[in-house]
Amino acid sequence: MKRTHWWGRVYLLVVFAVMYTPIVYLMYYSFNSGGAMHDFQSFTLKWYRDVLSDDRLLMIVLNTIVIALLSAAIATILGVMGALAIYYVKQQRAKHVLLALNNVLIVSPDVIIGASFLLLFTIAGIQLGFKSVLLSHIAFSVPIVVLMVLPKLEEMSPTLIDAARDLGAGHWQVLSGVVLPFLAPSIWAGFFMALTYSLDDFAVTFFVTGNGFSTLSVEIYSRARQGISLSINALSTLLFLFTMLLVVGYYVLSQKGGRVYGIGGRK
Repeated sequence: MKRTHWWGRVYLLVVFAVMYTPIVYLMYYSFNSGGAMHDFQSFTLKWYRDVLSDDRLLMIVLNTIVIALLSAAIATILGVMGALAIYYVKQQRAKHVLLALNNVLIVSPDVIIGASFLLLFTIAGIQLGFKSVLLSHIAFSVPIVVLMVLPKLEEMSPTLIDAARDLGAGHWQVLSGVVLPFLAPSIWAGFFMALTYSLDDFAVTFFVTGNGFSTLSVEIYSRARQGISLSINALSTLLFLFTMLLVVGYYVLSQKGGRVYGIGGRK
C-alpha cells in the first residue's frame, strides 16, 4: 500500500508539472525587460503597463466581462429551471433522455458546436457580434449549471417540502423559502463555473464573433499569430490569475454546500 501511495504521488507531480510548467514559463517571462522568451535580463512591469494603457484592449476586457456576467447570470436562471424540471419528471426513462440531451453540449467538440452556432445564426439572420457571442455562451453554460444544481436537488429531503406545505406554504413560498435557499451553494457554484467557462472559451467564440467585436481569448490568439510579444504574456497571466480566483470561489462555495461535484468540462 505504501509503495502504491508513493507512486501515486509521483504520478500526480508529473501531471501537474506537465500542465503548469508552460504556464509558469509564460508568467516568468512576462516580467522580462529583454522583450523575448529567452535570456531573462531584468525584472520589469513594462508589459503590464502596456496592456493596461491599451484603450482597445481595455474595451475588449470590458466586452469579455459583460458577456461572461450576462451569460452566467442568464444561464444560471435557465439551468436552475432546467434542473427543477428534470427533477420533477416522474418517468425514469424520460429523465435519462433529458439528462443525455443536457450533456450533449458538454461532450461535443468545440469546433462542431461553434460551426453549428455559426450556421444557425447565419440562417436566422442574426448578425455576428455581441448578440451571437452572448447567445452561444448562454447555450453551452446552461448544461453546466444543470449538472451543478441537480445533484444537490437530489439530496434534498422531500420532508422539507411536505413540512412547508403542511404549514400552509404555496408553490412560490416553497420554492423561494425552502428549495432555493437549500440550493444556494450549488447555484452560486454553477454561476462561477459558467462565468469561468465563458471567460476561457475560445473555439466557440472564434466562430460566432464578428468584425468590430472581440473577447480576450480571441484577441490573445490574434496577437500571438502576429509574432512574439511579451504583452501577450502579461495579458495571459492576468487572465489566468483571474480565472484561478473564480475557480477557488467555486470550490469554496461547493464545500460550503457540503459536497464538491466535479464535471467533465469543455476546454
